[in-house]
Amino acid sequence: MKKTRFLMMGGLLAVLLCAAIPVFAKNTTDTKNKMDNVYDIGHRRVAHRSIISEQKEIAIGKKYSEQIDRSSKLVKDPVITEYVNRVAQNIAENSDAKVPITVKVIDSPEINAFTLPGGFIYVNTGLLHAAGSEAQLAGVLAHETAHVACRHWASDMTKQTLLQFAMIPLMITPLSYPVYLGITEGMNFGIPLAFLKFSRNDEQQADFLGLQYMWKAGYDPNAYLAMFSKIITEQRSNPGSVPSVFMDHPPTQDRIIAAEKEIKDILPKRSEYLVSTSEFQTVQDRLNTLLASMKKTDHSSNKPTLLKREPKSGQPANPGSGQSTGNDKPPVLRRRN
Repeated sequence: MKKTRFLMMGGLLAVLLCAAIPVFAKNTTDTKNKMDNVYDIGHRRVAHRSIISEQKEIAIGKKYSEQIDRSSKLVKDPVITEYVNRVAQNIAENSDAKVPITVKVIDSPEINAFTLPGGFIYVNTGLLHAAGSEAQLAGVLAHETAHVACRHWASDMTKQTLLQFAMIPLMITPLSYPVYLGITEGMNFGIPLAFLKFSRNDEQQADFLGLQYMWKAGYDPNAYLAMFSKIITEQRSNPGSVPSVFMDHPPTQDRIIAAEKEIKDILPKRSEYLVSTSEFQTVQDRLNTLLASMKKTDHSSNKPTLLKREPKSGQPANPGSGQSTGNDKPPVLRRRN
């Protein structure tokens, strides 16, 4: 009787899952149809449906942000961090994000940026160094902000949670238990790396909205395409310089084509755009000086040192070793009798 009840519950959950997935898909399609109006940015509902509240999402993101802060080498220079944060806040104010955006800079040569749940964004110094203008940096921040606005992580976790519930009947059948374990372990619940990977559809949507946020903030959206070209060039000339997490994204060539189409068909033309500022160049020069100094310090700390052998107690030091015997008086030449 109990087994039958469990199976009925499992079947009901499976039905709910099947009903929920089309709802999420429909939500994505309907939302995209409403996202073409760039003049309505900030008043649109672009967030995907989720059973995770915004407060819970922020709390989860804060928890893992603290872990990353402890395990990573953050750039503490106030000029650099304040500048990057100011650019990010300008993008956030011209976006659909409903939660605060927090940006930090990690000392890492990889050309990368990633987003944690709840609005926590990290940018590598490698990306800052590769960016050729403020607009290129703003394009990356706009893309990450779009992930926050759409609540991609919360939506993905909701789908996976529903799938876990649907797997409950498999636990009751002994032969299916290994299958259940394989599925749940593959979900990577609670592993921060899972926060760095989004589906191809999510990445395409982040591109779509990120370009709009750039336009609304006054930046030239074509700078985003230039940043893509740099990533392609860097990956070809220096394989491995682009993190493997990008391998799960749509091919960069396809993303460039889609971005070009959006710029042409959706974004209204402006008489002028913000491309870069003198402050951007100042920050880049400061970053280069800081990284060179940090590299020099690390190199010095790892330099081997020569340890001298100390004489044993009561034993005079070897005259040829250059060690002092504790007597600073000059040697006296004694005449042999």
